[in-house]
Amino acid sequence: MADADVYKALRQYGEVRLRSEVERASPHRLIQMLMEGALDKIRAARLHMQRGNRAEKARHVSWAIAIVEGLQQALDMERGGEIAANLDQLYDYMQRRLVLANMENDPALLDEVEGLLREIKEAWDAVPALLEREAGAAAAQAGGR
Repeated sequence: MADADVYKALRQYGEVRLRSEVERASPHRLIQMLMEGALDKIRAARLHMQRGNRAEKARHVSWAIAIVEGLQQALDMERGGEIAANLDQLYDYMQRRLVLANMENDPALLDEVEGLLREIKEAWDAVPALLEREAGAAAAQAGGR
């Protein structure tokens, strides 16, 4: 099998695996996957920026912007209250910084957005454990009555 065939087969496997994971994922996991994808695209953009490959850098920055926009659109502004409003503004800021990073070829701007997104992801990753603790505490309290 030629190298090109191997890469094509690996790419197809990855696409099928991703589709399968998306189909089975909870809404919480889908947001995690979007955040992971945006972080991956920012890292890829930085690598292409360092290598001077402007076309690939721009493609990955554009992809990261689209993912952040998807995260922004997924916000539930009615139920999310102040947190959703703050995230909406932060996602807008991230998109503008990514555009600027692309235009100015500035890896520091990519670093800034990556850091902000990583902080949000870490908080999001902690949500299931917090909910589980709250449910356990509520069950213990109900059992003690």
